Amino acid sequence: MARTVRLESLDDPRLDAYARLTEHQLRSRLEPERAMLVAESRNVIDVALAQGLEPLSFLVDESHLASAADLFARAPEEVPVFVLPQEQLERLCGFKVTRGLLACFRRPAERGVAEVLDGARNVVVLEDLVDVTNVGALFRSAAALGADAVLLSPRCADPLCRRAVGVSMGTVFQVPWARVEAGAWPGGCADELRARGFSLSALALADDALPIDDPSLDLGQRRALFFGCEGWGLTKAALAACDQALIIPMARGVDSLNVAASSAVAFWQLFRTGADRGTLLITR
Repeated sequence: MARTVRLESLDDPRLDAYARLTEHQLRSRLEPERAMLVAESRNVIDVALAQGLEPLSFLVDESHLASAADLFARAPEEVPVFVLPQEQLERLCGFKVTRGLLACFRRPAERGVAEVLDGARNVVVLEDLVDVTNVGALFRSAAALGADAVLLSPRCADPLCRRAVGVSMGTVFQVPWARVEAGAWPGGCADELRARGFSLSALALADDALPIDDPSLDLGQRRALFFGCEGWGLTKAALAACDQALIIPMARGVDSLNVAASSAVAFWQLFRTGADRGTLLITR
């Protein structure tokens, strides 16, 4: 069981990961074996531990110490549980820590594209998303609605930054994902998917786009869904690499949804098949 350590100063360097290191420093690209991530809330930390992530420390306010004892019991005894009064914890973090519990984990080793595609049928491909909240929300929908893997473009936001981890409710630890190398985007990525039997579909406002409930779509095939960044969607190169464009029919003159919302609708319609597939009603 992790050991309790009551701290007397917010300047203690052992707290740097929680407040004084940037996300870039936590990722530690030059020394990947030292890279870390921060998870917040009991539910997210529970998922991280269940997925085998290595805990480095916990940070808890005094009032939540007892209620989190079962989580601490799952960590090695050399892992410290830093304890602070609630007001000092919030002062350290700079925001209201409503659940009173954070943890620092060793960042898991990155996977390769081939590894995460092995055995997959439903794949999500994200190009250059910049909002980590959208990335986290998209992972949560992907986990819940049948995605087997997620591929990220070289410039896509990091799924393991604290905000993305929290919004995803820890599903970034459950859904296999990989970042495509710069030289392989988008053509090499598309070739790899196509060689594995995937149909490549772009969610995009193209003139020839099909509605996602079009009866001509084969819902039994392997499918990779491409989503573009929040500002302008998919680049021309990524769109050209896909086999077809799809749209979600809209009402009241609305042209599109936020990427997190549109992805959830698309996953429900295109990733759930057979007995598991419900009915999606869309107003045209």
